Amino acid sequence: MELTVVDEGGVKFVEGAPDQGFMSSVGDVNRVIEACFSDQVSGALLYAANLTAAFFDLSSGEAGEILQKLRNYAIRLAVVCPPGGVRFSSRFAELVTEERRGPYFGVFEARDAAVAWLRETSDAEAV
Repeated sequence: MELTVVDEGGVKFVEGAPDQGFMSSVGDVNRVIEACFSDQVSGALLYAANLTAAFFDLSSGEAGEILQKLRNYAIRLAVVCPPGGVRFSSRFAELVTEERRGPYFGVFEARDAAVAWLRETSDAEAV
């Protein structure tokens, strides 16, 4: 699977394909970073299926490594995760709550909400 560049309502980001695997290991986050740099965007929209198998289990450390690396490069990540699609560990739910305070990571039930968040955080970045 490849990431595609999307321009919606003036905000550009890279997007994964729904229901397709993309990251088989934490190191695959480098592909997201490369795509963002290559296309000069600072946002990514991925789907639950695009992430590593243990991403939503905070005890695995995978989410922390991926999110830290993206944050180091100022890349915002919106994850679309429909209700019932993935089981979050209790600590992951806490992470999501904490991250809502900042502009770098959000989890959304629908693509439209994820795009709106990318637009809002992009606007805040431009100020």
